[in-house]
Amino acid sequence: MNDLLDLVVADRRQEAVGVVSLTLRHPDGLPLPSWEPGAHIDLFLADGLERQYSLCGPPGSASWRIAVLLEPDGRGGSAHVHSALRPGTRLQARGPRNHFPLEPAPAYRFVAGGIGITPVLPMLTAAASADWSLLYGGRSLSTMAFTEELSAGHPADRVRLHEGRLDLGGYLTGLRPGELVYACGPASLLTAVEALVPLESLRLERFTPPVADTSSDAPFELELARTGKVLTVPADRSILQTLQSAGVDVLYSCTEGTCGTCETDLLAGEADHRDSVLTPDERACNETLMVCVSRARSARLTLDL
Repeated sequence: MNDLLDLVVADRRQEAVGVVSLTLRHPDGLPLPSWEPGAHIDLFLADGLERQYSLCGPPGSASWRIAVLLEPDGRGGSAHVHSALRPGTRLQARGPRNHFPLEPAPAYRFVAGGIGITPVLPMLTAAASADWSLLYGGRSLSTMAFTEELSAGHPADRVRLHEGRLDLGGYLTGLRPGELVYACGPASLLTAVEALVPLESLRLERFTPPVADTSSDAPFELELARTGKVLTVPADRSILQTLQSAGVDVLYSCTEGTCGTCETDLLAGEADHRDSVLTPDERACNETLMVCVSRARSARLTLDL
């Protein structure tokens, strides 16, 4: 969904130290697009800032809720949200879009670190009929958003709140057949989870991209199927940058391979996937790629552009 939506901030709450939540509605009270747990929206802020935030309210409600962690050393998006967005503020959004869906399973183990609780929160309600548990950690309880909501809304034996380093080894042992692990949080947490959980049982959402090895990057050809035009992608430029230089209009946002906005159909060639969105199976299918970060393993890629 590429259309921009006009929204208004209907409510703002301090959820924890450094974390505010915003409730967003249509200015005229019209219904907003439906979504499933794991979805996020692109929020358009002042001065050309565009950021992605997970929807963390109840699906099916007449409003959307997001939560934003203040990052003093960030790129300005969270600082703008914390300083400028108040009830009555109007802004635009795009979406929702979901690259972190809750797949059907008999059991789940959820792991959340810090603001990583946001995509997980609505999953707990959706997974109510399954056997599930949550391990949620942060530097301290005062910095962990939605702890009261979690404690009040779910059985105490399913929700584990923890300050400091998480005992992932103890929590993630003994996975049963078909059980899935969903994790979201800092890169160090996700790396630790990846070392403990079989790939087929693991679903991750990253807020920051992994570091790619660019030392062997080489030029390759890019064919645009709709026009037949062939471009050369240099070793030191991305597909997105090459398309932009050629005047090709492509939808994009994060430029880091974490949001999925620039996902483009791949018609021929083998991609070198460097995003944090596609699953291993989706990468193996080789049917789409994120043009902001991915490159080619073959001499030419043909895109549906």
